[in-house]
Amino acid sequence: MATQKFSIEYDMRSVPVALLWNYISTPNGLGQWFADSVSATGSEYTFTWSKQSESATVLSSRHSVAIRFRWHHDYDMPSPKPYFEMRIAKNELTGETALFITDFSPADELADARELWNSQIETLRTRLGC
Repeated sequence: MATQKFSIEYDMRSVPVALLWNYISTPNGLGQWFADSVSATGSEYTFTWSKQSESATVLSSRHSVAIRFRWHHDYDMPSPKPYFEMRIAKNELTGETALFITDFSPADELADARELWNSQIETLRTRLGC
């Protein structure tokens, strides 16, 4: 099934980049908002929701800037292969932090995918107090 790439920007107010980075790149941080629990061995992460697990590989990571994952079930997809990425941007003038999400979804599920990210980011914002 063909997928469509989409991006969403979230205002994270003045959350310190180092704190946000911890929440998007470590198993402990991701387990507080993205999944019920997360474990990692090297670049292999396992995300668990309601006793159902999905594994992903870190494709790239630039400390305090961005991390990109690919779900293992997406490795058989035709090119371009889907991934999901979380990227941090800090506006030095205003001190505001933004989180950019890039993901892929089947076109007929795009609204649901966006809503899922919105819900997850609201949980993250609550954890961060912003």
